Amino acid sequence: MLIAEKIGCVPQTLHEWVKKAEINSGKRGGVPTKVADKLKALEREVRELRQANEVLRKASAYFALARLDPLHLPRACRAAT
Repeated sequence: MLIAEKIGCVPQTLHEWVKKAEINSGKRGGVPTKVADKLKALEREVRELRQANEVLRKASAYFALARLDPLHLPRACRAAT
């Protein structure tokens, strides 16, 4: 009986686990799990920050235009200015 069968998985899954363990221990070339996870988190953060910057850029342009032309603002906002 194969080891994979004994632990209830297919051989390919066991092979991937071994390969990942070898990469994480430095026995095999590749990107360790911690580094890959950190990179993924940083890429997500960059994407979120870019989206936030885009919202702020559009809001800034909207309010700059509204300052020049108060009639451009919705009625509820005009009373506040």
